[in-house]
Amino acid sequence: MNLNTIQQEIATLPPEAQQVIFDLVSVLKNRYHANQPTSVKSNIQNWSDFIGCMEAEPDLSTNYKTYLSKELDLKYGNR
Repeated sequence: MNLNTIQQEIATLPPEAQQVIFDLVSVLKNRYHANQPTSVKSNIQNWSDFIGCMEAEPDLSTNYKTYLSKELDLKYGNR
């Protein structure tokens, strides 16, 4: 099969089936592009939706083990 044949076959499908193909292509692109190195700019764009979505201690990046241990003790006191 070549690209033209595939395009013709897809064009004959109902819109719902075409959407399934589009979704599948998106999943495959994400899976196979995830293994390739990304630039810093695109990495920031991927995480930008999370900026400001929660609050945390200002020193969390340096004292995360202390905070994690404290929270685990509260949740699982008998560990």
